[in-house]
Amino acid sequence: MDTKTTLDLLADRAATPLDQAMSSPPSLYTDPAILDMEIKSIFEKEWHCPGLAADIPEPGDYVTFSIGEQQVFSMRQKDGSIRTFSNICRHRMMQLLEGRGNTKVVVCPYHAWTYSQDGSLRGAPYMDRSETFDRKKFCLPEIRTEIWNGWIYITLNADAPSTAELLAPINDLVAQFRMDRYVPCETQDHVWQTNWKLLTENFMEGYHLPVAHRATVGQWIGLDDTIFPPDVNPHFTWQTFTKDETAIYGRAAEACDYLEGKWRYTTIMPTVFPAHMYVLAPDHVWYLSLRPRGVGEVHVRFGVALAPERLDAFPNKQAALKDLITFFDHVNEEDRFVVEGIFTGAQGALAQAGPLSWLEREIHDFQKYLAGKLCSPQNATARVAAE
Repeated sequence: MDTKTTLDLLADRAATPLDQAMSSPPSLYTDPAILDMEIKSIFEKEWHCPGLAADIPEPGDYVTFSIGEQQVFSMRQKDGSIRTFSNICRHRMMQLLEGRGNTKVVVCPYHAWTYSQDGSLRGAPYMDRSETFDRKKFCLPEIRTEIWNGWIYITLNADAPSTAELLAPINDLVAQFRMDRYVPCETQDHVWQTNWKLLTENFMEGYHLPVAHRATVGQWIGLDDTIFPPDVNPHFTWQTFTKDETAIYGRAAEACDYLEGKWRYTTIMPTVFPAHMYVLAPDHVWYLSLRPRGVGEVHVRFGVALAPERLDAFPNKQAALKDLITFFDHVNEEDRFVVEGIFTGAQGALAQAGPLSWLEREIHDFQKYLAGKLCSPQNATARVAAE
C-alpha cells in the first residue's frame, strides 16, 4: 500500500465513531516513509520525557536522551533547577555523555573540551593559536525543559505551548497522587523489535490485561469499571481502572493520608502524545518513554518509583525492591512478546485491520492525534516527498 493510501485510511479511521472504529492499516507501522514524516512532524516538534526529576536529585546528576537524531542530556544544576543541553561537543561533534551519572564538569572524551554544568565552555586545550576560537561563543545549545508533576519534559520546538498549558486538563487528576514525592527504584533502557506506535497502543489499552498479563497485573483488574475522558484531547488521553483487594501493587499504603475513597485503589493510565505513557497508582508509578530507531525498532526507557509511605512500610526494603523489579520485568516481557508479535504479523500479506473494542477508546484517540499530525493539509508537501 502506498503512503498516500495509508494516510487516507488513517484519516478515515480517525473520523469514524468509536462504535464503528477499526484499527489502523498494517502499512502505518511498516512504511519507512511514514516514519520519516513522524520524525519531522511529531518527534522534532513535540514534548518528550527523559524520566522523573527525582531520577537526578543532586547537582551534577544527569540523564541522556535523544529527540530524533539529536542527542541531549538533562542535568540538575547547583540552584536545583534542571536544564537540558545538546550532548554534542562544539569542537568535532563527539557525543559527550552516555547513560546516566554525576559529574562536576562535562569532558569530551575526544579532545577534552570541558563544559560547566550550565553548558558554558570552560576549557579547550591547545586552542590558543586559533584566531577563530572564542571560548564564550562555543557553549552547548540549550533545549527547552519543563517540570510537570515530577516529570522532566523537553522539546526542540521553541514555539511549543508549555506543558502546564497542554496538560492543564489532567493536572488535578494527576496531582492528587503527589507523584513528585515518589522515590525512583529502577530505570532501564531496552531496544525492542517493533514499531513505536504498536507499543504505544499496547500500553494505552486495558483490553489485553486479563489475557496478556494474566500472570501479573491482569489478575487484579476488573475492566467493567474502566472510565475514559469525556472529551477527546489533541495532546493526551487517559483511563482509570481499579484494583481489587488481592492486588500486591496498586492500592494505597495504610499510612497514605491524602487519598480517600475510591482513589485509594484507583489507577490512572495517561498517555502524553506522542510517546510518554505511565501507570500512576496510589503506591507506585511505572512508565515508558519511547524513541523510534527505525520502522521495526524502538528504544524503550522504563522506570518505576514508589510512594514514600509504601517504601517505608516494607520491613525489608532490599528484598521488597528486588521483588518489585522482578515483577515489572515480567510485565515488560509479557508486553514485549505481544508487540513484537504484532509487528511480525503486520508485515504479512494477509494482515488486515480489525474492529476496535470500547476498551480500546484510547487507540481511537491516538488515531485522531496521528491523523492531525500526518494528514493535515500543511503536511501535503511532506507526504509527496515521502512517496
